Amino acid sequence: MLPPQPERSGNLAIDARYSLPAGTLHWHLRGTDSEGAEPEVVPTPQRGAWLHTVERFIAVWLLMVGLLGVVALYLFFRERRVLVKLHSLASVLVLLVVTVALAQWLAREVPYAELIPMIIFGQTLAVAYHRELALLFAGVMILVVVLGTGMEVGAVLLWGAVVAWAILQLDSIRTRTKLLYVSMGAAAVGVVVRLLVALLNQVPVDTVLLAELGRLALACVVSGFLMEGLLPFVERFFGVLTDMSLLELSDLSHPLLRELARRAPSTYNHSINVGALAEAAAESIGARGLLVRVGAYFHDIGKMLKPGYFIENQADAPSKHETLEPTMSSLVIIAHVKDGADLARQHHLPELIIDFIEQHHGTTLVEYFYERARGKQESQPEAPKVDENNFRYPGPRPQTKEAAVLMLADAVESAVRSLKDPAPSRIEAVVRDIAEKKLHEGQFDDTNLTLRELRTIEDSLIKSLVAMYHGRIKYPERRTEDRRETERRSESVTTPNRQQATARANGSDGPKNGAGGDTSTGAVAPAGGQKSSPSENS
Repeated sequence: MLPPQPERSGNLAIDARYSLPAGTLHWHLRGTDSEGAEPEVVPTPQRGAWLHTVERFIAVWLLMVGLLGVVALYLFFRERRVLVKLHSLASVLVLLVVTVALAQWLAREVPYAELIPMIIFGQTLAVAYHRELALLFAGVMILVVVLGTGMEVGAVLLWGAVVAWAILQLDSIRTRTKLLYVSMGAAAVGVVVRLLVALLNQVPVDTVLLAELGRLALACVVSGFLMEGLLPFVERFFGVLTDMSLLELSDLSHPLLRELARRAPSTYNHSINVGALAEAAAESIGARGLLVRVGAYFHDIGKMLKPGYFIENQADAPSKHETLEPTMSSLVIIAHVKDGADLARQHHLPELIIDFIEQHHGTTLVEYFYERARGKQESQPEAPKVDENNFRYPGPRPQTKEAAVLMLADAVESAVRSLKDPAPSRIEAVVRDIAEKKLHEGQFDDTNLTLRELRTIEDSLIKSLVAMYHGRIKYPERRTEDRRETERRSESVTTPNRQQATARANGSDGPKNGAGGDTSTGAVAPAGGQKSSPSENS
């Protein structure tokens, strides 16, 4: 006869403790007869305690080695970055061990509380890496907990269904309530699966079962609240950004973006345009468009320190590079990458955004000043040979598909903006040429970008640029006689005032000696000739 366990009637661990299938014992505590007799369990033959312990130890460890071997093969072929980074690998393994230990303890103490660390573990890996990796480690974690607690298939089905739902629904986290909705969905899945397991075991739907289902749902909802509070710490510890954090960073009232708009308004406008182009292009290949857009907003913040040295901010003023040597001009242009990264770190921007700042030019050549230096060297044979490395960005080259998209969007937007006649055919030619050149230079070698994806990115950029720089119909000017008469009267009234203002600007109160001519001098164009094009995207 089994001892009564009324105070722990909802704990699955009771079944395993008495070598019964999950979902059998604790729903029959009232017994099989009217007098409340408890179910009788026939004891099974027991072998020596020492031998049984050794056998169990060997079996568990062999299963663990097999599971970890499968995980290692997956990481080697699909997620090698986790293996090569000791910090990442150690973090995942420590998190796995802590989750298993906590789940095993809770499974014996609080009914269904083991689901809380399980769900948090799966969602943490889904946020830090991706859902595929999270599902694999969650499966390993569930099997380890089952082996540790001795539970049966019913527990595996329940835990697997709940944790898998919680992981698969985390495709993106754009709102603070997303995790709560996911936890509610997991609760519904858990209730349905637990009810089906009970029906398979011919367990009556009574108050005991309903109370257990309530505890299960409560555990899932609690995990959602806990994960929402832990999310900022998960992002910081693993160095990742959820869509919710990216939406906060995309706010144009960010201090760095406001300062960029004040100091270098044309660069700010360029960054906004690049963000729109890059987001559409990234989404066309299944990459994170929101991440690219935020990276584009900040990629040129280093230009605010010396805005006048970049062509988009020079307007009609003479170029400051006319008085500089090509090597010095190149250093000024290249320096905006390091300056931008330093500003980003001072304002505590995430490392993912800083990566965009450092990689959006890769190791490309500042061609305009390189050609100027070569031309100057050819005209002066005694001058030293031009070193190409002095005119290249320090890199690194783009490391992700998102960084490659930003590099292309940045280059083509600058090039198309400089076209006098941005016809669709010209825009397409520019985009194709720039993409092919970046490809042959090896700028995309570290991104795993395929040729098909590169073509898709080009098509998206062409489509967006044609829409952005489309031609507009020039409507014929139509003016009525009344409007012409009004303009003539306005002109007759304002002309004397304009003459008086001109005379005052030249130091007189008006025309002298009856000479009604204009005494102002014409504006003299500044020296320096035609303005150069010292842009890093020349």
